[in-house]
Amino acid sequence: MTGVHPMWLPDEAFRALGSRRVLVAVGPDAGPVAGTVVAEVAAATARFGGHLVTAPVSVDEVLASDVVLAILGSGGQVGAEPAVQAALEGGFVLGADAPMRSGAFTVERQDGTTVVVAADAAGLLYGLHALVRRGEDAFSGSHQVVRDQPVNGIRMLDHWDNMTVHPVMGQVERGYAGGSIFYTDGRVRDDLSRVARYARLLGSVGIDAVGLNNVNVHATEARLLTDHLDDVARLADVFRPHGIRVFLSASFAAPLTVGGLPTADPLDPAVQDWWASAVRRVYETVPDFGGFVVKADSEGQPGPFAYGRDHADGANLLARALAPFGGTVFWRAFVYDHHQDWRDRSTDRARAAHDHFTPLDGRFDDNVVLQVKYGPMDFQTREPVSPVIAGMPRTRLAVELQVTQEYTGQQQHAVYLGPQWEQILAFRLAEDGRTVGDVAAGLPEGRPAGLVAVSNVGTDEFWTGHPLAQANLYAFARLAWGAHDPLAILDEWAGLTFGDDPAVRAAVHAVLDDSWRTYERYTAPLGVGFMVRPGHHYGPDVDGYEYTAWGTYHFADRDGIGVDRTRATGTGFTGQYAAPWRDVYESVETCPDELLLFFHHVPYTHVLHSGSTVVQHIYDTHADGYDEVVRMASAWEQVRGRVPDALFDRVTQRLAEQERSAREWRDQLRSAFFRRSGIPDATGRTIY
Repeated sequence: MTGVHPMWLPDEAFRALGSRRVLVAVGPDAGPVAGTVVAEVAAATARFGGHLVTAPVSVDEVLASDVVLAILGSGGQVGAEPAVQAALEGGFVLGADAPMRSGAFTVERQDGTTVVVAADAAGLLYGLHALVRRGEDAFSGSHQVVRDQPVNGIRMLDHWDNMTVHPVMGQVERGYAGGSIFYTDGRVRDDLSRVARYARLLGSVGIDAVGLNNVNVHATEARLLTDHLDDVARLADVFRPHGIRVFLSASFAAPLTVGGLPTADPLDPAVQDWWASAVRRVYETVPDFGGFVVKADSEGQPGPFAYGRDHADGANLLARALAPFGGTVFWRAFVYDHHQDWRDRSTDRARAAHDHFTPLDGRFDDNVVLQVKYGPMDFQTREPVSPVIAGMPRTRLAVELQVTQEYTGQQQHAVYLGPQWEQILAFRLAEDGRTVGDVAAGLPEGRPAGLVAVSNVGTDEFWTGHPLAQANLYAFARLAWGAHDPLAILDEWAGLTFGDDPAVRAAVHAVLDDSWRTYERYTAPLGVGFMVRPGHHYGPDVDGYEYTAWGTYHFADRDGIGVDRTRATGTGFTGQYAAPWRDVYESVETCPDELLLFFHHVPYTHVLHSGSTVVQHIYDTHADGYDEVVRMASAWEQVRGRVPDALFDRVTQRLAEQERSAREWRDQLRSAFFRRSGIPDATGRTIY
């Protein structure tokens, strides 16, 4: 397939590696991932004039190599090739102190040779791409040893792809980059070359699991579990060489809808037998199948509540069918009443996940992972960390992020989410100092799971619609691996994607570094959330959801704005948090400004910690945010002629749309709250 942007793997990124003499020692039976390592090196050396050597080799050939890539055998030996062991013994660290966790690798530089040894083939693939990311720096300098391994055992992307085009949500639900790369006309595509490119991209940054279909499982997709298993196997075959296992989103009602049973009751023996048989057939077709992703009893999806059962009953049903094969069920905690009465202020959507799931802590089987959205609502630009993450110490928890920009500009706006995610992962959940990232990784001695995110790619030539949105996909993968600095990650991505031109890198940073906070400034203020057009969720609509059943209210009136979630006078949501946050959020005196309206209903004249009143903050930030978008566009204009014209034009077009949309947000929000409060902007700026 031609005309597809290479994202962070352009040919040029392999120049430093490909211009050298590279020895790859993996052995004849190392498997498809090791074959990928050999193929990557072969392509790079053929392109840039280097030389690839594979086993069997002599000691002299090893010593003549600029780069050695090898898999460790048992006891820390280079099991694939004795000559490699003999040549490196005594001079390199190799086995004794090298990490042996799956995916781990060590890079050592000594006497002009760079050696990568890995615990397994996946680790060797990750080590290879660590060299690619470093470029010439990987092949210079004196003795150095760098050990690396993934912090999270699960690094997963969920695709919300439909096999057929949904009449409301399209082919990719919350997709902003074209159709599905997997499906067309109700079936898996005949040509999977683009999927192969995608698998290569994900493998290069350590993604190890992919969910193949929408969590809202429609009728056609439900049959991936039964009638379309051969096609699932075809997709698994494409992902396998890059160390990635495939998962399916499964409908809890499958025993009824595709199995012909009269019930889906998880305690019914016939239902249990049906799932056991269905899972056995899956593994007969896809032996390394990962398992299921399930959304149940939420937003119309069927679940165990219909039978008087709870979510532990439902999740364990599937877990026990998967357990003999090593499979895992990712059970989403996104469960709430979406038929609320807007008149009833005692009902609080934010409470729902904690209310439903924390009483079940300790009842989930070991191969159940509870997949928890990072916040209690729905991927808002700013919301507090979900209290569920700290509230279930006896359950494996995966934290779910949203790479697709549903509530952050829908890939029309340049919004780099790395800083948001880093803040979330570094958030200290309780007085013992544990962070969100610690819980996901199972640190220090917890129940390891990992990070999951909703993917943002489609059939668009730039994969993500907005070329700069590629940075979010890259950042998720690097943060899931264990990197910490979102701006360093952005710089890494920019260097791989655009090369070493300092003017381009400077422009990318000027556009993206603070773009998440810029978006926050010109959209919904102080953690209040939503204020978007119902349905498609794009663009401002102050009262769009205010009188609906979805539970996403701001309660703005002539006197004030915000949701009272305190224990003293509100919904009691603050009580779901551990100390110190239960008390920090309870008081307007200690609640952080950026979350004030999430937890409190306050007058427009309430003075923030910043010294501004709430209404003046709305006036100022919406005006300033728009001005920042104008500056972003000006910064991008400086790279005209330095990047390919098609890419430059696409980003320019998207920035123009962002400017238009930011102007609407600015003018509508400022006008709406002047009309509610009657308080003028102290700066005298125009309000309509």
